[in-house]
Amino acid sequence: MADSSQNGVRALVLVVVGLAAAALGFVFLYWLPGDLAELLGVLLTAGLVLVAIRFASGALGGYFADYTVAEVEVSGPITRDGGGGPLPRSPTTPDADEIVEQIERADGDDNVEALMLKLNTPGGEVVPSDDIRMAAMEFDGPTVAYATDLCASGGMWIASGCDELWARDASLVGSIGVRFTQTRFAEFADRYGISYERIVSGEYKDSLGAPFKELEPREREYLQGLSDSWYDNFVERVAESFELDEEAVRDTEARVFLGEDAVDMGLVTALGTDEDAEDRVGELIDVEPVREEFEPQRGLSERFGVGAASVAYALGAGAAAAVAGEEGGLEL
Repeated sequence: MADSSQNGVRALVLVVVGLAAAALGFVFLYWLPGDLAELLGVLLTAGLVLVAIRFASGALGGYFADYTVAEVEVSGPITRDGGGGPLPRSPTTPDADEIVEQIERADGDDNVEALMLKLNTPGGEVVPSDDIRMAAMEFDGPTVAYATDLCASGGMWIASGCDELWARDASLVGSIGVRFTQTRFAEFADRYGISYERIVSGEYKDSLGAPFKELEPREREYLQGLSDSWYDNFVERVAESFELDEEAVRDTEARVFLGEDAVDMGLVTALGTDEDAEDRVGELIDVEPVREEFEPQRGLSERFGVGAASVAYALGAGAAAAVAGEEGGLEL
């Protein structure tokens, strides 16, 4: 069916649904006795019309969908609950669980034949990054990731679960490494007379959660071992995914590279824009690639909360920018 015919049918169905809902609301609600009841009937009728049209629009959207490719964005620090450490992410940015939900929803959509992951992230937490990687690996169809500004650390971990990774020549790609940091307040505690009482069961129990004590050599060695284990796993995944030698991956020493250099090193499949990556997806599925952006499904109350948080975030970001000034940083 041609697009114009589809749009005509959808519009006609929505009009019919709206009129039917209005008629039902008028019959069952408007004729209640009393002025207040009449007002209530009008309001309820209007609400019923809106709900019916929205429901019908959603149903028709799936029936007449013309997309073949789902696009899911991974942006900002990758975390479980939306927090981003010292640099918090925007409240509107999906967290790892929401991103996984979008990928799974795309996988269950009969219209979707391929997945495109839009990556613009400095990385983040290990397990949430791995959740997204696994969801991409389990997607039933080609998965092509493409980097915009930055695909670092956790972004590369996710990309290792995709069939291909594309990037711009000016994109920054890499940072294949692990950072394990802790804030220590031992000197602060000594200065202000704050004491730390250690009552634990298990020799290393408070190695991770005791900021008011200095790390002992054995504890530092223990934490370094955890970091090294994560790093070995990271190197192995990237090497296997991009068909590289593990030593070549280690030789990057967790640096980031411009897209052009990353291609030469084998960390990126090819250079190109998102349209080029989309054309590649079309070759993989052998049909016309039409992208549909998949976003988190949030209820009305959750959307209201996100909206309020976004206003607060914007005000805070503006204040921080004013305090920091405009100097410093490497920009074009």
